[in-house]
Amino acid sequence: MPKKTLVSALILAQAVINSPNYRIQFPNLNSGAGIPSSTNYKLDTTVGQSVAGPFSSTGYRVKAGFQYIHSIIPFSFSISKFLIAFGTLTPQVPDTDTSTLTVSAGGAGGYQVTTRENHPLQLGATTTYIPDTLCDSGPCSQTTAQVWTQATSYGFGYNMTGNDIPAAFVDSTYFKQFADTSLSETAQVVMSNVNVGASRTATITYKVNVSGIQPAGSYQNIVTFVATPTF
Repeated sequence: MPKKTLVSALILAQAVINSPNYRIQFPNLNSGAGIPSSTNYKLDTTVGQSVAGPFSSTGYRVKAGFQYIHSIIPFSFSISKFLIAFGTLTPQVPDTDTSTLTVSAGGAGGYQVTTRENHPLQLGATTTYIPDTLCDSGPCSQTTAQVWTQATSYGFGYNMTGNDIPAAFVDSTYFKQFADTSLSETAQVVMSNVNVGASRTATITYKVNVSGIQPAGSYQNIVTFVATPTF
């Protein structure tokens, strides 16, 4: 026999319970929920909820009851590109690369995504770095975004555009430094929302610009993103 799925939106126990000392008519099962099953059936139950079931009208949709937990938006986070490679840099010619962050969150409190770097862009195992940008007239920092458009403003930083980004990123010319783990700086929020959302996307633009006296070589660092659902 094929396995069947049964959905029970509301269970009412209407009976009379008697003893020498009391009589209860229409007792209520105040709580209970679960997914009992056997070889031939699977039953989703919500017990004790006065009004269970799907309800909708113009502008809203409500799914009340334990069984509807299956339809909640599952939490997910993805990054479109993990390796950012700028290639050969030319002094005073800024270079950029991008990656797309995508978040789905069905929790009641929404979500947030934070980021930080392990250290500034570093030349091998040396103490030579491409410093984090200070932007143009700034200075910008890991907490403050400023305009960065001048070819004579050097360093490494990032910009955010898209859904649920901090208000500090006024437009595509505003950049921040990454919070620096080696300096014990706190990871900074790059996406957040207190509401439920599916496929929320934002683009992070990495930017680097070097001066003519920057030592040649291969510079690297690690940028970490942490996505956290809130309930």
